[in-house]
Amino acid sequence: MSAPLVAVQDLRVRRGGLTVLEIPALTVAAGEVLAVIGPNGAGKSTLLQALALLVPAEMTYTFAGRTAVLPQEALALRQQMAAVFSESLLLDASVFDNVALGLRLRRVDRRTAAARVHAWLDKLGVAHLAGRPARTLSSGEAQRVSLARALVLEPRLLFLDEPFASLDVLGRAALRQDLRPLLKEAGITALFVTHDFTEILPLADRVAVLAGGRLVQAGTPAAVFRRPADATVASLVQAAADLGRLVGGDNGIG
Repeated sequence: MSAPLVAVQDLRVRRGGLTVLEIPALTVAAGEVLAVIGPNGAGKSTLLQALALLVPAEMTYTFAGRTAVLPQEALALRQQMAAVFSESLLLDASVFDNVALGLRLRRVDRRTAAARVHAWLDKLGVAHLAGRPARTLSSGEAQRVSLARALVLEPRLLFLDEPFASLDVLGRAALRQDLRPLLKEAGITALFVTHDFTEILPLADRVAVLAGGRLVQAGTPAAVFRRPADATVASLVQAAADLGRLVGGDNGIG
């Protein structure tokens, strides 16, 4: 496996005097897609926000082999990251202007920015929507535009928080199929939060399972699926296997 792009030790997030997340150690290797899964309230989104330096957290944070001084260096590190959430959160502007916004804020010259915007819209299959108002898009189109807005920044680390949650089953399947090749081609490291084990196999190299704000298991999808560490992981694996049998597909679980 590649060297870690991100490594954290002794991670704690406290709210209202309570520790809501406590992770002794976690790494995300350069170029890998790490899926984070667990039941509701497990701390998945909190972990993403902490690693994205969006919420206060106690931790030793190493990025690209260098231990960061936080919070002083948080802004500089966030400029090497991007995030996509379950809701597209597009501005009331054209698709092109939405995707170009981050490049304009970073003062990328207009010609370079336009070329990058059109390239990523094309890769995500929505180039024909460049001039359309974002408010007229379907949910699937809007989420592809949100991904283009993140990927056009060429981040070293991409955070995906339930990115398929708002999509119907066909839109979810299509975007899930397209996303992994794009990430691998661009060499982008990603942390992918989901509540659905069935989304892991098409996307993830490795999976981390949270429960009660703790990391209960981490490993390859095959290792986690075949050798669940505890009852929580076993129940999640079983639910995914049952869903696979229900739809009559081979989900690779079991």
